[in-house]
Amino acid sequence: MNNGKMDSQGTVGLYAAAALLRLLLYAFFPGLPDLLTARVEISTPVTSFKRLQEGLFLYNHNVSPYDGGVYHQAPLLLPLFSLLPDPSTYPIFAYVLYIIVDLLSADALYKIAESGEASVSRLFTSGRKERRWSGYIVAAIFLFNPFTIATCMGRPTNVFTSCAILHAIAKAISGNPFTSMLALSFASYLSMYPILLLPPLILLAYDRQHSSNRTSSILQFAGINVAVVTVCLSILFVASYLLTGSWEFLISTYGIQLTLTDLTPNVGLWWYFFVEMFDSFRAFFLAVFWLHLSCYVGGLSIRIRSQPLAVLTLLIGVFAIFKPYPSIADTTLFLAMVPLFRHVFPLLRYTFVSASTILYSTFLGPSFYYLWIYAGSGNANFFYAITLVWSLGQSLLLSDLAFAVLRDEWEVERPEMVGKEIRQI
Repeated sequence: MNNGKMDSQGTVGLYAAAALLRLLLYAFFPGLPDLLTARVEISTPVTSFKRLQEGLFLYNHNVSPYDGGVYHQAPLLLPLFSLLPDPSTYPIFAYVLYIIVDLLSADALYKIAESGEASVSRLFTSGRKERRWSGYIVAAIFLFNPFTIATCMGRPTNVFTSCAILHAIAKAISGNPFTSMLALSFASYLSMYPILLLPPLILLAYDRQHSSNRTSSILQFAGINVAVVTVCLSILFVASYLLTGSWEFLISTYGIQLTLTDLTPNVGLWWYFFVEMFDSFRAFFLAVFWLHLSCYVGGLSIRIRSQPLAVLTLLIGVFAIFKPYPSIADTTLFLAMVPLFRHVFPLLRYTFVSASTILYSTFLGPSFYYLWIYAGSGNANFFYAITLVWSLGQSLLLSDLAFAVLRDEWEVERPEMVGKEIRQI
């Protein structure tokens, strides 16, 4: 009882310190949020806070927010932010909202870490299960990650997506599949790509069912949860239609991601490729890029069936690299999940290289963008080259984590190979 009380007091203190740090940054650097909001590393055409303000202005003046061709976000965000005072006049209310979302995300991470699902699942028990970090440490790593703080201050709307994804995972682990599917539906409604997390999330929820109301057939369980997600998304779409009075939000919100009509530079791999693409090949390569993004779902879900949380983590890393409009908020979510697998850290092979590559591109990315846009002494290749390095660093970390998870599983199946070197062919 005392340990539980101490843990509770510790997490409250942690959340208070994280909130205070953000408030102090807002207070002492009042121009920093607007500066970060304009950065292409943080804001994209489908998550930008400035574009949200444009859509909110049109919405408050009874004009369709999609008329200007600027707003490409979910319609239901508009009534949420219309409840807040004007962010340009009273920004503190928006700041507090984003701080609360960060704390909610950290709380979900805390619960995921405390469950121990990363090292002990229904079908797999790691031989290194004792080497794990507490929920307090995992939440602290997330809250005080500079990427997390920069994202909070830049106020992109994909922080709501990240929060919903984390709560979907936490609810699945706690044995609440309905709430988990509801959270995933909300994340998919906001950003579309989280719907690809549905198969491993269903597997995770199936493994963590309560014995009192357990469904023995996985097909029946999957069918029920797919139906729940379908109904929830239908309700959200109908509510959006009633709010806007038309279905044009589907093209403006999701169509832009499918067709990549806005080629604003970002830290992803798509924009420059399609800037240089001949129109006659555009449809083909769009299909190829989307097929590449989605093809990992089935393979990982089948190969690492015994560790659905690892599948979810790896897919989040894939999305952070290969989705159409990525930002550091997506990388932040992936980096928040990685500490859950502390037990396989000794099996990672390229920790220094991947960390150095990510830091290298983090510091040089803004410089290369400045040389291109402001100084005029470079061109688009400068910035795209550093985004390739950024993606390389994440790819190294992602592939290394996948190797460590599979090596850990292999050593459980073949104990005589523990500690021996292997050669990949």
